[in-house]
Amino acid sequence: MITHRVRSALLAASLLLTGCGGGGAASPDRRAPDPATTAAAPSTPAPEAAAQTVPQQLPGLGPKTRSAVPASARQVVVVTGRGRDSPLSEAVLYRRTGTGWQPGPTWPAHNALRGWTDHHLSGDLRSPIGVYGLTDAGGRLPDPGTRLPYDRSTGGFRSPGTGFEGESLAGSFDYVIAIDYNRKPGTSPLDWTRPLGTGRGGGIWIHVDHGGPTHGCVSIAEPHMRELLRALDPALHPVVVMGDHASLAR
Repeated sequence: MITHRVRSALLAASLLLTGCGGGGAASPDRRAPDPATTAAAPSTPAPEAAAQTVPQQLPGLGPKTRSAVPASARQVVVVTGRGRDSPLSEAVLYRRTGTGWQPGPTWPAHNALRGWTDHHLSGDLRSPIGVYGLTDAGGRLPDPGTRLPYDRSTGGFRSPGTGFEGESLAGSFDYVIAIDYNRKPGTSPLDWTRPLGTGRGGGIWIHVDHGGPTHGCVSIAEPHMRELLRALDPALHPVVVMGDHASLAR
């Protein structure tokens, strides 16, 4: 049963026009990334260590999930939820190398209030399970040095009000990466195109964590958002694999 506090938070969140299932018009000030800013190459272990520690397959993924990861993907963000109905998860960026999948650090994350679903619907307060492209980014703050197309909009990426646990949502959309669920890749995260129809929700992003559950997005701490934005490379065809641990293991 949803408590009075949750109802209040939902009412406040309904004022949002963007992100985590919200709508919004496309921002007119879309900007290409600065070619002068590039991500530092991640350090790699010695060949002997790499042969022992780098997994040959993405950890935690079963055959069904692995088969959905495109062969072209050389960067994969794996978001693993603690449980089907849990808003807590963790995220790891993997890069495919000649010896296997090189993991980055593990980042604490939040997902939707009610956990995960295989059939996301607008307003269900669950994050969609699946494998989705990561093609576009943006935010209220200037481009931190990503190679993804970056749409800066101080008005479009608004996050007023409070979250489900009474936490402030201010700054949640300072940086966002659009998850290509029910959206048109190659457009601003603010674009409202919904190929599956509005009933299937949209505006599912990776964004700055505000300390509580989301409406449908995945959130990580701001330093980790900047790190992820700088690391993602369109030439490596990055995707996100997201869901609770049992679903990903299928």
